[in-house]
Amino acid sequence: MPLDRYGVLVGTLNRHHRDQPDTQGRWFHVNLEVGAPAGSYRCAIDVDSKQSQTGVQWKAFTLDASALAPAAALAPGYHDLTRLPGSGALDYQRHPALAGAAGCVFVRRPPAWLRWLLGLAGTGRSWTAGSNLQAAQALEPMLVAGRRILVFGEPFTSGLGMHNIHQNQGDPAGSQWWEENGIWQDGGTLCERPDGRFDVFISKFSTQADRTDAGGHPV
Repeated sequence: MPLDRYGVLVGTLNRHHRDQPDTQGRWFHVNLEVGAPAGSYRCAIDVDSKQSQTGVQWKAFTLDASALAPAAALAPGYHDLTRLPGSGALDYQRHPALAGAAGCVFVRRPPAWLRWLLGLAGTGRSWTAGSNLQAAQALEPMLVAGRRILVFGEPFTSGLGMHNIHQNQGDPAGSQWWEENGIWQDGGTLCERPDGRFDVFISKFSTQADRTDAGGHPV
């Protein structure tokens, strides 16, 4: 089954910090502290993978707020999102502003308006692969304290926080995350710039497929 819950936290970025490396096998995160009406949320962004020598893969780019509607206009706080197109939910392979040319499959040629939007979104950009430190260094420049931020993922079951702030589909059969695969439930970190556009950081693990079926499983 997909994630138990999925949504977006809208708030103000107060600060961020990295996990300290240790020898206990804990995964490495960049942690955000986001202020919202209910209090301070901890948002744990995975920038590490124990699945391969490659580590994580990521993209960092900028989008107009209109490409993120209706999520960009939501009030501060956590909002559950319907896992369907047009709800504000993210899907790296299906959302017009996020889909890469290799990950989004059309049975027929998409309409002209969608080709135009995909062109604006820069669908030719490819995933960057690297270490956890390189992923953190790609993310951190956009994390400016005091700015409005949108964090997509799954809320904590206890306390205020968000996790699964990464691709949540395409995990291989036999992995512990297979049952959590689903479409329109991908995570992401989006920080609003002074000009109203959003700096975007999305990430996936190297074992996750770039093409998935309607259940979010690898094609």
